[in-house]
Amino acid sequence: MLMKSPGFTAIAIAALAVGVGANIALFSVVNGVLPNPLSYPQSGQLVAVYEKNAGVSQGPISYLNFPDWERETQTFSSMAIYRNQDDNFTGLGQAERLSGSMVSADFFRTLGVNPVLGRTFSSDDDHVGAAPVVI
Repeated sequence: MLMKSPGFTAIAIAALAVGVGANIALFSVVNGVLPNPLSYPQSGQLVAVYEKNAGVSQGPISYLNFPDWERETQTFSSMAIYRNQDDNFTGLGQAERLSGSMVSADFFRTLGVNPVLGRTFSSDDDHVGAAPVVI
């Protein structure tokens, strides 16, 4: 029957192609926009906590306040603090700008991950005046 009406067949095939293409495009956009789960074990249990200050509803936590929060919490099994920071790395050659994060000692344990090489931070690394450690 489709062979008897080539015009109708062409319109039907074009409509199917447009419909399938639109569905693929819509799925690609929605899949790219919707948040995917983090690639950490038990990522659904990770939460972000902020300080509320005058005029700022989600302010950064002062590092000097964090040990008090960590010590007094009865809600969380583990807490860690981080701050994104860019630094200049200088050596014998040209200076280079590096992006990194300053994190507390329990950062890796809280995320449930271990470094591929080396060690994680120890509690001795996590106090004011300690020597800097890079992982």
